[in-house]
Amino acid sequence: MWYWTKVLFLTLIGAIAVWLTYELITFPSIAKLRTENPASTSMIEYRISEAVSEGREPRKYMIWTPIDQISPHLHRAVLAGEDARFFEHNGFDWEAIQKAWDDAVKEGEREAKESGDFDPNAWIPPMPQFKRGASTVTQQLAKNLYLSEDRNFLRKGREAVYTYFLERNLSKKRILEVYLNVIEWGDGIYGAEAASRHYFNKNASNLTREEAAFLAAMIPSPLNVFNPEKNRKRVVRRQRVLLKYMNSIKLQY
Repeated sequence: MWYWTKVLFLTLIGAIAVWLTYELITFPSIAKLRTENPASTSMIEYRISEAVSEGREPRKYMIWTPIDQISPHLHRAVLAGEDARFFEHNGFDWEAIQKAWDDAVKEGEREAKESGDFDPNAWIPPMPQFKRGASTVTQQLAKNLYLSEDRNFLRKGREAVYTYFLERNLSKKRILEVYLNVIEWGDGIYGAEAASRHYFNKNASNLTREEAAFLAAMIPSPLNVFNPEKNRKRVVRRQRVLLKYMNSIKLQY
């Protein structure tokens, strides 16, 4: 019995060692982002492969633009909608994460009661989805730059590690600059400059408050829920909300 326990233990240790070695070998050079602009991201490559697999022509419209040439209105609108405490946290907004957990537990209880499976003494709450509002700009950037679309604990763990090193190696201004240049704003449209030219036929530097809020309203789901071609009324409703909160965002750089 002891022999097989020892074999199992050593096998487990070996597997962990192999996994850690793999993680170290494949760990991205985050420090390079201080001076190098990413030409692509994991999410962009996923969209390209997705288009190819579906027999569609892959699209990639992306124009890198320094943050000082992107309207401050867009800086404020994006932070108002995605991460109002961006300048206050170290990559993780624990208050938002706690709220996401509480909301998930309440939702889980409601569904369990509706299905008749709720037992307050035995019921185990679900893991929260950590949807928009719980993920900070830095976390979203880590996911877009380096991770797959899979949803599991391993990916969430990698996201946390990458988030930590992004905050450690880059200034807040640089994090926001990279974010604004790589996020998705429609089918094959990436970054503020491409989005501004596509939707408003102007440079990102010239966006008005209303236009900035409109673009920021799309971010949670630019291909579906907040796609202005599919659900313009939803985008406009969220735009109005963001316009109310934009002025409360103080840019600290």
